[in-house]
Amino acid sequence: MKSLLGEEHSFIIESDDDDDEEDPTHGDAGAADEDGGSSSDSSSCATPRARGSDGSHPNSYTNQWPQSYRQSIDILSSVQSPSLSFLGTPTLSRLSNSFLNSSFRGKTPEIISNLVKPLLRPTTSDEQQQQHEDVHKSSQYLLPSKKPSLQQIPEDQKAPAIGHGPSPYQQCSYTQGAMNGINVLCGVGILSTPYAIKQGGWVGLVILGVFAVLAWYTGVLLRRCLDSTEGLQTYPDIGHAAFGTYGRIAISIILYVELYACCIEYLILESDNLSKLFPNVHISIGGLTLNSHVFFAILTTVIVMPTTWLRDLTCLSYISAGGVVATILLIICLFWIGVVDDVGFENKGSTLNLPGIPIAIGLYGYCYSGHGVFPNIYSSLKNRNQFPSIMFTCIGLSTVLFAAAAVMGYKMFGESTESQFTLNLPQNLVVSKIAIWATVANPITKYALTIIPLAMSLEELLPRSQQKYSNIIMLRSALVISTLIVALSVPFFALVMALIGSLLAMLVTYILPCACFLAILKTQVAWYQVVVCSFIIVVGVTCASVGTYSSISGIIQNY
Repeated sequence: MKSLLGEEHSFIIESDDDDDEEDPTHGDAGAADEDGGSSSDSSSCATPRARGSDGSHPNSYTNQWPQSYRQSIDILSSVQSPSLSFLGTPTLSRLSNSFLNSSFRGKTPEIISNLVKPLLRPTTSDEQQQQHEDVHKSSQYLLPSKKPSLQQIPEDQKAPAIGHGPSPYQQCSYTQGAMNGINVLCGVGILSTPYAIKQGGWVGLVILGVFAVLAWYTGVLLRRCLDSTEGLQTYPDIGHAAFGTYGRIAISIILYVELYACCIEYLILESDNLSKLFPNVHISIGGLTLNSHVFFAILTTVIVMPTTWLRDLTCLSYISAGGVVATILLIICLFWIGVVDDVGFENKGSTLNLPGIPIAIGLYGYCYSGHGVFPNIYSSLKNRNQFPSIMFTCIGLSTVLFAAAAVMGYKMFGESTESQFTLNLPQNLVVSKIAIWATVANPITKYALTIIPLAMSLEELLPRSQQKYSNIIMLRSALVISTLIVALSVPFFALVMALIGSLLAMLVTYILPCACFLAILKTQVAWYQVVVCSFIIVVGVTCASVGTYSSISGIIQNY
């Protein structure tokens, strides 16, 4: 199939006539027979989908909305090779005629490896094939047909049926899996951990520890769910297996709303920190004056919007993996300012602040909102038996970083601690500027990776006739603009984070894993597992209720 971005820069796909010439029933059956149940995502650490032992296709889960979840979350969670293009790569286009397809079906590891070598010149045969296909292509849509054209793949390039044996696509080592997990967990949540101690007192650190232990346990439960039925690979798949199609849709919506809310947080963060660096910046348009907060929120939106138009986001994924480095750099800068620059660690603070505990619960809960990605990390491991240990490593190290930032930040700034400890850093220090710029740079690279899963899921719902370049650009741009509107309407970083942590993170991290585990493995669950899961569900519902109420109340009071 011709590249979506060809030499003439026209978006060329397979014409409707080509699809109509095939018998739909025969085509679907042929896809099931010839696919071999194997596919690979754009992630460098991805596993194909396997056939069942009876020869049936176990991937009925991934044939329902959202089909793009696996691919988009793999890019978000994994370190990618830095290839880059606008809304299409030649290799991807030749392998599949679906822009939203969540995998590259029926391809050998050698073919998949070409995806990380975008600068290599195509072979003569490839060029001849593309020239030949140009004659038969007529449609100018950006988005191709959702029907896979597996019949066009040469027989010698088709992967054999895969059973229960190890897959060549399982490429992630222990270290890679742990680093991917830490990169997901160590996000902007660490900035508010000192403020969480201010809200709940030193006793709040116990909540952080309890949440860490429960997050590890529910992560292991997700693994048990994935292993229970062949073909399960993502969180929506687990919801489908547990509660049917409605469960899949409900869990998908929760996960996408969580990602959308994180993008709102990114814009608020950029606005707050850039306003600290340049407090006097403002702009007047007619009789309207935009202060520094509004100006930098709009500026950030203008910067990140073009990155959401990229089809291949592996370059941004590669750069955003520096989030772990940025987090460690923040801790080092905070320690340096406290010790070397003589800010000191003199504040004692309160042991317990009961009225602020609900907000602290939401802030601590946000720190462990990575369970939507963990099934993808599990599916990508060479040795899946290492997953509990990988979970322990990434959650344990992340918790150490959270606690270190919380203790140092609160001891340094005490009751004057703001929603992000970077806002408390002395402006005249070079180390402070390093910390703030490190904080500012990371969300810019992560914004597109975070919003694209939602965008791709909505693009799946577009009618085929509307899957055009202009429509996709408008849809993604509208999503970005909507996050800006919400960020300007609710510019309260800590309260929005507490709301996300209380409502969404409690569902994704604690309540739903236990509920799905009990629903899927109800005949195999021991009584003590029922007790533990029920306890976690009760804790999660309680925390979600009080935290959500307090967060919404705080937002209303700030207006």
